[in-house]
Amino acid sequence: MNARHAIATAAAAASVIALGLTAAAPAQAAEYSSALKIKGVQYDAPGKDSNKCSGGNTKNEYLTIKNYSRTSTVNLKGYVVRDATGNRFTFKANHYLQPGDYVSLRGARGTDSDAKNVVYRQNCNFIWNNDKDTIYLYKPTGSRADVHSYTKKSNDRDGNGYITYHG
Repeated sequence: MNARHAIATAAAAASVIALGLTAAAPAQAAEYSSALKIKGVQYDAPGKDSNKCSGGNTKNEYLTIKNYSRTSTVNLKGYVVRDATGNRFTFKANHYLQPGDYVSLRGARGTDSDAKNVVYRQNCNFIWNNDKDTIYLYKPTGSRADVHSYTKKSNDRDGNGYITYHG
């Protein structure tokens, strides 16, 4: 093999590697195209499950959504959260998340509060399954912002009923 052929071969290999890296980047970028992501879920409320509106523990089952943008404030109005069986919640009121801010979407009835970073589903039924489920977050446009599936056995190593996503 002469020197010109070796250089051309090395250049071609470098081009293929560079193209491969470039092709991989959009898939990762697409995953993070939304500022809002699911930060974590308390899918199994501590204690014995009771969906009574008075004295139940559905308020202790919650989903945390975080604004991962460094510069943009995001209004949750119109965002939709749903599970694999079709249970859903739509943010109907304005609730603004500053960059780095989060909100806990809780079960039960309560008063929403920007100051306390909480929105209540105004429903005393549990939404997340204690063994496994899939959580979808949709933008007001209908496009998917984030999705996570979990199983108690493989995703909750310490068995506390809470799983963290996106740090």
